[in-house]
Amino acid sequence: MAKPRTWGMVLAATAFSTQAFAQSALEVDGSAPPEAAATLAALTPSPAPDASVDVAMPGGIPGVVVVGRRERDVQRETTQVITVLSNEDIARTGEGDIAGALGRVTGLSVVGGGFVYVRGLGDRYSLALLNGSPLPSPEPMRRAVPLDLFPTDVIASSLVQKTYSPNFPGEFGGGVINLTTLAIPKQPFLDLNFGLSGDTETTGQVGYDYYGNKYDWTGYGNRDTPPALAAFLASGQRISAGNVDTGAIASQLVSKNNGLVQKIDEVSPNYSGTITAGDSWEFDNSQLGLIATASFNNAWRTRDITEQTPGSFDLSVIDKDYRTVSTENRAIANGLVGLGYEFGEGTLRWTNLYIHDTLKRSDLGEGTQSSQRPGVDFQDQATALYERTLMSTQLTGSFNLDPVTLGARASYSKSERDAPYELEIGYSRSNQAASPYGAYYINRLDNGQTGYADIAFSKLDEDLWSAGADISVRVLPRMVLSAGVDIADTERDSTRRAFQIVAPSNFPSGVAMLRPDYLLSPAVIDHFDIGLVETTETDPAFNATLRTEAGYGQLQAELIDGLELSAGARYERGEQDVRPLQVFDTLTNSGASTHIENDYVLPAATLTYKFREDMQVRFNAAKTIARPQFRELMFQRYFDPETNRTYRGNPLLTDSEFANAEARYEWYFAPEQRFTVAGFYKKIDKPIEAFTGFNDNNPETSFANAPEAVLYGAELEVQKYFSLGDHFQGEFLGSRRAVIVANYTYSRSEINVEDGDTVSVYGTATQPASNFFVDGSPLTGQSDHLVNLQLGLENSGRLSQQTLLVSYASDRVTSRGPAGLPDIYEAPGWRLDFVAREAFTLFDTNMEAKLEVRNILGTGYEEFQERDGNTVYYNKYDVGTLFAASLTMSF
Repeated sequence: MAKPRTWGMVLAATAFSTQAFAQSALEVDGSAPPEAAATLAALTPSPAPDASVDVAMPGGIPGVVVVGRRERDVQRETTQVITVLSNEDIARTGEGDIAGALGRVTGLSVVGGGFVYVRGLGDRYSLALLNGSPLPSPEPMRRAVPLDLFPTDVIASSLVQKTYSPNFPGEFGGGVINLTTLAIPKQPFLDLNFGLSGDTETTGQVGYDYYGNKYDWTGYGNRDTPPALAAFLASGQRISAGNVDTGAIASQLVSKNNGLVQKIDEVSPNYSGTITAGDSWEFDNSQLGLIATASFNNAWRTRDITEQTPGSFDLSVIDKDYRTVSTENRAIANGLVGLGYEFGEGTLRWTNLYIHDTLKRSDLGEGTQSSQRPGVDFQDQATALYERTLMSTQLTGSFNLDPVTLGARASYSKSERDAPYELEIGYSRSNQAASPYGAYYINRLDNGQTGYADIAFSKLDEDLWSAGADISVRVLPRMVLSAGVDIADTERDSTRRAFQIVAPSNFPSGVAMLRPDYLLSPAVIDHFDIGLVETTETDPAFNATLRTEAGYGQLQAELIDGLELSAGARYERGEQDVRPLQVFDTLTNSGASTHIENDYVLPAATLTYKFREDMQVRFNAAKTIARPQFRELMFQRYFDPETNRTYRGNPLLTDSEFANAEARYEWYFAPEQRFTVAGFYKKIDKPIEAFTGFNDNNPETSFANAPEAVLYGAELEVQKYFSLGDHFQGEFLGSRRAVIVANYTYSRSEINVEDGDTVSVYGTATQPASNFFVDGSPLTGQSDHLVNLQLGLENSGRLSQQTLLVSYASDRVTSRGPAGLPDIYEAPGWRLDFVAREAFTLFDTNMEAKLEVRNILGTGYEEFQERDGNTVYYNKYDVGTLFAASLTMSF
């Protein structure tokens, strides 16, 4: 017979069905996901009255969490391969956003803008949830959510599951990341936090800025559309038709507020503040809880960027060679309000989240581009504001009617991105003897216009509705059946209107030397008949929708003592449309539309064999999918300030299908300590890969389905504590333990290209796959080696931690090189951080001080191509060392 506590674990874990696996916070101490909380309650013999406490699990399943000294390990007791970052785990890393904290997890890496890659698979292959519900993305033409939007202050814990189970959506290529927000407090509290930071490349150094609006520092410096442009956009007319007063529009686009880049002698330090409070109230046999948090962060970053493109196949000749100094001011405001209500055997939870993230950018650059104008120097400037907003409201409920557990959830989320006045102005200077050397002009009379003035207005709106219900039934003492349904509906509108300001051929050189706000003033525009051309007239706006409907069934059973099976299947139907919107009276778009409609049966099974009390092995096999993201399907150009790259989608993309397998050995040799090693394999049919071409000699990235790829590798993880009291005397070392958390991931991927394989790219004829992909080359975003190491000291009696964090990621492909050129790589390299946290009491107030030193080694960023000893840097800059200090007061 199986031990009762072992079987209790299986029953409790299965009872939670879909949302139990998805939720990831243990509300008592933040150390485990809710399914594990119930698991531990079920597997533990009846405790003394003071050894447990009742809690309400997110998603609504009530349970009992043991808080005694009994050994427990969540990752050990669940039926899938999961990693849980508790609030304390996150705090130890000292990271300010959840993306940084997740970068410490085995097999995970963070790539520009906060996108988390699981086992080297790009962000499109990873699923991110908030409290078990999907979220919209505020990124243009992208459904993945950048996780650096989420400050660690609003996240109670994070769960990463790498083996697929049918209760999750089928888009589970690499894994799922579920974030759980703060929950019902057990006692009243009020926390205030203040912080200052700065880095050696930015703070106190020279930078650039533009006025914009007096409220820009708050992130709410909204830019109203100029009246003449607003009237034109509403008219449905086309500039190319010849009946639009373009001079009137152009005269309102540039002023000293957005066209005058100013030097900052010393960039200010970064600062932040957070307030978090909570309370709960008892009503007969029910409890009502409230928790709320609000924060604001203002930070600066300056990058001295080298931008190059190749001028020859052996990379010995540089075509574009620029140095650009870019200064960004990022202001983030966040708010969260959560209500929880427990009554009898039921729980209701209502969570509301608001995130407002604004990036203000000022660029000034100089360089040459030999293919366009040999012997000519260029000077460019750019100003932009990117304002992103994410709002989400979620309601979950659950009822425990033993032996039946019911759960339901519904959510509505909305994201917006507004990027008005993306202004780029370029001057040129000829070094020819016949020209007045030393002066920069917006154009040249003898050779026509070589400078430029471009401005763009873009806006994105996305709405996402989702709902689901689940039921779990214990049908036999050793068997639980679960079933559920899910539905999600996403709709996005994306508009980008870009214009080029055009001067006549007889424009005087003297006027062409004026600074932008004088040069493009209403008087100059009117006198010299300066006009506009719309460069996005073909495809200015898109609408995208994705609707998924799914149902699943799952069985969990203990077949014999110590041998447990979790198996099931998910049926999922998805319909995705991307289509141009008609914004003109007469249809002029390219017709670059997409309709993808597929349904799948996605089986999954995990077998766990506990062959010893402290050892077990797991085997998992599953089928999953990945759909193209909106960004990848929209035939619309946009600029990403993080990668310094222009992108355009490919409407001919199709779904990718995965076959997944994994084997894992786990040894839990002591409480909270473990050693694990795993091997994994994935075969991907039609993976979506990025490739780079050139548009007017500037790099532009697009996407295509490669024929096939495989990904395989191994993971190793160890977590160990050492008590120092047995070896050292004294208050500092004698009361502490040493902490070692280390993980290493080796992965290898290969794209398979055979004769006869083809690739479809919009606007071109079907081409051989070998024109875009080289057989045996790695997938984009995949590093062969990922290393994370945490070495720390902790006081066993109070909060006192000192942690050294080491991370390494080997070179990885960011994009396929243009035909005949090598792939483009980035080199994340080594990173060394130090975090210290100390609790103390001052004026009868509990306080916590935190000191951070980030990127101690000063590792910079490099994105490059290499061939025959020659290197071209697409994007290279120093990052600098960050110093940060913060103080938290608890009342």
